[in-house]
Formats: sequence, C-alpha cells, structure tokens
Amino acid sequence: MKLTINGTEREVDVDPEMPLLWVLRDELGMTGTKYGCGIAQCGACTVHLDGLAVRSCQVPVAEAAASNITTIEGLGTPDAMHAVQAAWVEHQVAQCGYCQSGQIMQAASLLEVNPDPTDEDIDNAMSGNLCRCGTYVRIRAAVKTAAKTLQEA
Repeated sequence: MKLTINGTEREVDVDPEMPLLWVLRDELGMTGTKYGCGIAQCGACTVHLDGLAVRSCQVPVAEAAASNITTIEGLGTPDAMHAVQAAWVEHQVAQCGYCQSGQIMQAASLLEVNPDPTDEDIDNAMSGNLCRCGTYVRIRAAVKTAAKTLQEA
C-alpha cells in the first residue's frame, strides 16, 4: 500500500486494518507521533489527513492511504519551525513533552480552519488533547501567538 507522508511517497506491506499510528511508529520508525490511550481519547497520536486533525490510533491505514498524511516530523524543522512550534517554544509549553506533538498538530489544524480563534474556540478545539502536566493556559497563549504570527505572514 502506498502512503504519502510529509510529502514523500512511502510503501508499506501491512494489514489494511492496522491503525495508522502503528504503521508510522513500528513500520516506518516515525516516533514523533505518540501512543497515549489507543481509544482516541487523549490526542497524543494526532496527525493530519489532508490538513485535518485525526487520531491515528483509530484510523485504519487503508483509510489514510487516499490522503496526504502530515506528522509532527513534517510540520516544521528546528531550522524552519511552523508558527505553532515556534509559539510552543516561546511560551515554554512543554513540561514532560509527551503530549506535545499531538497538541501541536491539533493546534495547527485549528488554525487552518479558524485563523483567529477565541479562547472558547481554542478550548473547544484542544479539549480532546490531554496534558497530564496541566499546561493548558500556556497552550492557549501559544495558539494565540501562532495565530497572530500566521496572520502577519
């Protein structure tokens, strides 16, 4: 099966029902996407399918094959960070860091569909991404900073 991940076509030989998360991590060695709960409740495994945030633990790879898949590895690089990644650093959002790739991917997707979110919009969009360290105030601030940066670009 052919997948387009971060703009690169990859081929995998896996069961079509295998969750995308396990294809990314175990078959392709892309460990930026994290396993959290396995039931789409925590958001640690969030990736984009055609720009929209999805929980990769619940998406069969066959379903993702028709989409452009973006993982945290494809959002930006240390030398050319996405606005959300740069805002995360500016606001020192991460503590343990485990949930952060999913948080960042969810925030980037939010800003694609809503470039000027209110606090309520941010809280609603990010509510499915859990942070055990409780950095929600910093997450909201970082999303606002990223929104402003993207509007100015």
